[in-house]
Formats: sequence, structure tokens, C-alpha cells
Amino acid sequence: MILVIGNNLARAFGLVGAMSIIRFRTAVKDSHDIVFIFFALATGLAAGVGLYQVALVGVVFIGFVILLLYQSEFGAVKKREFLLQFSYASDDHESPPYLEIINKYCKKSKLVNVRSIGIEDQLELSYYILFFDMMKSNTFISDLDAMKGVSNINLFFDDEVG
Repeated sequence: MILVIGNNLARAFGLVGAMSIIRFRTAVKDSHDIVFIFFALATGLAAGVGLYQVALVGVVFIGFVILLLYQSEFGAVKKREFLLQFSYASDDHESPPYLEIINKYCKKSKLVNVRSIGIEDQLELSYYILFFDMMKSNTFISDLDAMKGVSNINLFFDDEVG
């Protein structure tokens, strides 16, 4: 990048402007995404100012490094947490019966929100959950739905957690 910009102030401001446009128009959720964006911007800038050798060497070298990182899964997010939301009509049990199903299918669960929805003893609960086996998520939902008092079940993949 330093070779491409050199001592040219206009190129430096152009790079900053391009990065700010890309950054604010694109929701970057992963550090790998920003690496690809910066890499593409640097390659395009090098080719645009006529430094074809720098662009070609950069593409080959950075492409090889990215391929190695991808193959080794370095920095890959391994967690597969989900957000579970459902409504529950309490009938004064000491221990809510839905916890038994959550503990049966989930390695980890964390209550993150409880909200009263206006109807007497009706609660909306939100949990972060981590399945033992993601392939059994449909069975989990079916078992939870069959439980008395549980309704409006939603299961979301939460890629922000990590």
C-alpha cells in the first residue's frame, strides 16, 4: 500500500475516501471481510496508477496467504449460538418445565431477556442457546411446541455472538 501511495497526497486522500465510503455502505461483521475489502482496494489502486507488477505480486502473495488461512481455519468462528424466543404462560411451577427440554438439547443456555406481554402470567423469554447437535433443532422446536403453555417459538441464528 505504501508503494502505491508513495508521496502522492491525492492518492492518500483517495484511499481514505474510498475506505470511508466502503466502510459506511457495507456492514462489516467479520475481520476477514475487512481484509478482503482492503486487499481489493489496494489491488485496484495499484492497477489504477499503473503499477501492474505490484498489483500482480500482491494478488499472488495475498491470495496464497488467504488460501492458507482458509485451509487452516485460522480465526474461524466455531460457535454456533442461536437466539431462542418463545412465549410461556406460567402456571406457578417452581421450575419451569421448558428448562428440562432446553437442558436436554442444549450444551449451554443463557437467559437474556424476560418480558411480560400484558396477558396475565404470560411471559416472552429470550435465551442464547448452543446445541449439542444442530441437526436436532427441528426435534427441539417440536418438543418445545408440544409443551403446555409454550407458544410463538422463534429460533434465530445469532452471528453477532462470538
